[in-house]
Amino acid sequence: MSELIPVNIVIADRTYRLKIEPADEEMVRKTANTINEKITEFKTSFAGKDTQDYIAMVLLWFATEQKDNAKLALLADETAKQLKELSQSIDKALEENS
Repeated sequence: MSELIPVNIVIADRTYRLKIEPADEEMVRKTANTINEKITEFKTSFAGKDTQDYIAMVLLWFATEQKDNAKLALLADETAKQLKELSQSIDKALEENS
């Protein structure tokens, strides 16, 4: 296991100091950037009382996105399984005809 590195991440104008794996740094920074972009997007699109409202909206958006991604992953697994079964059926048919 590699050493954790300290990084400063800014979300909604607040800085958070995290310790993460070096391999995760780019992903964490991109995620923080996406969060900040969504906060800005929601501020321009929806009425809200304060930053917490927009952070809640982003949290809901992220949770929904993850659910959609999980559905896609499940669909990909099912498709791979069906392709494997089809390939096995073709192989079996070819062996029988040889």
